[in-house]
Amino acid sequence: MIGKVNLADAFASFSDHWSPKIAGDINDMQVKLAKFEGKFDWHHHEREDELFLVVKGRMRMGLRSGDIDLEEGEMIIVPHGVEHCPEALSEQCHMLMLEPNTTLNTGTIETERTVSNPERL
Repeated sequence: MIGKVNLADAFASFSDHWSPKIAGDINDMQVKLAKFEGKFDWHHHEREDELFLVVKGRMRMGLRSGDIDLEEGEMIIVPHGVEHCPEALSEQCHMLMLEPNTTLNTGTIETERTVSNPERL
């Protein structure tokens, strides 16, 4: 079924942090929304590249080669195999992510923050 997604409404529908929600599917990719607060865990993905787009707030993508700060409307693509650590620089950061549907939010490790079966909005 074809339908539109209002990002403001979608973000208003959940309050948890670091728990991606599926907003749509594109072939074997998923559009995910998440709210970031504070700092996540260092991790990497063996086969999956990830796109992060800041919808609201500010974030830092920690990389071993040096951090990259992002403002609203800016995006970064993290290639597979690159260790990274997302961090919200504002009180809360709203993120849109595009990644393969096999992507675990914690990469190759499983922790209490791992979301194995993301909720659909």
